[in-house]
Amino acid sequence: MNDLHHPATVVLVHGLWMTPRSWDHWKTYYESQGLRVLTPAYPGLEIEVEALRQAPQVIADLTVPETVDHLAEVIGRLDEPPIIMGHSFGGTLTQLLLARGLGAAGVAINSAPTEGVRVSPPSQVKALLPALSHPATRKRAFGFTPEQFHYAFTNTLTEEQSREVWDTFHIPAPGHWIWEYGLIANFKPGHQETWVDYSADRAPLLFIAGGSDHIMPPAVNRSNARRYRRSPAVTAYIELEGRDHWTCAAPGWEAVADRALAWALRTSGARA
Repeated sequence: MNDLHHPATVVLVHGLWMTPRSWDHWKTYYESQGLRVLTPAYPGLEIEVEALRQAPQVIADLTVPETVDHLAEVIGRLDEPPIIMGHSFGGTLTQLLLARGLGAAGVAINSAPTEGVRVSPPSQVKALLPALSHPATRKRAFGFTPEQFHYAFTNTLTEEQSREVWDTFHIPAPGHWIWEYGLIANFKPGHQETWVDYSADRAPLLFIAGGSDHIMPPAVNRSNARRYRRSPAVTAYIELEGRDHWTCAAPGWEAVADRALAWALRTSGARA
């Protein structure tokens, strides 16, 4: 097995309500292991959290196709296919990037679903209800209050710990993404912007679900993984008990990072 070639680069894709800052722990951790780590922002979101809070229109105007194109361009400039890891909607983007033939392996952590995943557990509905209760949010950026964020993202933390996370990392999200891809995509005719060919070949893909995740519960990730059952590519699913949506930075995140990397290196090396 020592002659297998493993990717030397990891691309970490953030999710909604977040920026690349949410990957700071993983970036330092992986770089200490000799890996090159890229944490690209969505187009227009390259500025800091504090500045983005003052520029919500930049967020509101963002589209999924331009975001995927931007990330694909970043990956396309690399010398070899990287490992792609995405959290939350970053998991959706990871799936879309793998569907384009990019990446040596992919890991979708607490992933938002691609089109066709028709599972909406009660906790997910409750987490998204603040945005979906107001149709006007479809045309603007939507941010969680600290209390709403605590339920949706950091429900295994104390209120004080959650507030610190909200203060440091939280930004608004494009409201139309929440509506289009979290509510009505499965009921519109034709393929939407988060559609993938579930039967196609692509790089290996691992779904990591948090057993205590409210906004993207295990049922959503299991259903998403099962959609790939006709694909000849490797698709795997694991569930980590007691992990919430903030699993990439909540206490014990190192074990999640280790497991994601070990699986990606093993499967990408075998495929190469």
